[in-house]
Amino acid sequence: MRLIFLLMILFMVSCQSDDQSAKTVEMYNASGDMVGTANLSEQSDGVEIELTLEGLDPGFHGIHVHENPNCEGPDFTSAGNHLNPEGDDHGLMHPEGSHLGDLPNIEADDDGQVEAELIIEEATLLDGRMSILEGGTSLVIKEEQDDGVSQPGGDSGARIICGEIKKDDEVDVDDSPTDPTQFNEEQDE
Repeated sequence: MRLIFLLMILFMVSCQSDDQSAKTVEMYNASGDMVGTANLSEQSDGVEIELTLEGLDPGFHGIHVHENPNCEGPDFTSAGNHLNPEGDDHGLMHPEGSHLGDLPNIEADDDGQVEAELIIEEATLLDGRMSILEGGTSLVIKEEQDDGVSQPGGDSGARIICGEIKKDDEVDVDDSPTDPTQFNEEQDE
C-alpha cells in the first residue's frame, strides 16, 4: 500500500512543470481602479488574449504589449516602449513587419465595454526570445485608435489602462495598484 502511495506521489511530482500556459492579468485605469481582465493562453500560433474591460470611451482603442512589467499610474510610462525583440518598425500595416507587441485595435461599445479575443502572433508564455512572461511585460490600452503605421507608436494618444504580465513568483504585492475599496470596510468600523 505504501509503495502505491509513494508511486502516486512521484507520478504527480513528475507531471508538474514550471511553465505557465495560462495567465490572468488584472487591468487598471489611471485612478488605480480595476476595470477588467486579460486572460492569456498559450496557443500553437501565439498567445491568445481574452479581454474584458469596462469604463472606456465608446470607439476604437489601440492596445499593445509593452516591454516592462510595471504599470505606475497615472500615465503608465513605466511600462516602457512596445515589446520589440526583433527591432522592427511599428504597425500591423507596416510593409516590413511590426513590433511583437502590436495588436489590432479593440472597440468599446456604447456602454464603454470591451469583449475581445486577440492573438499575439509568434509570442509565447514559455521561455525564450519571444516570451511575454519571461522577465515580464505589460498590456497597455490607449486613448485612441492606433493608425497601424505611424512611428514609433501609432499616434493613438495617452495610455489609459495597464496590466502587468508577470510570472506568479515575480508578483510583488507592494508594487501592485491598490484596490480603492479595501479601505472602505476599515473606515466603516
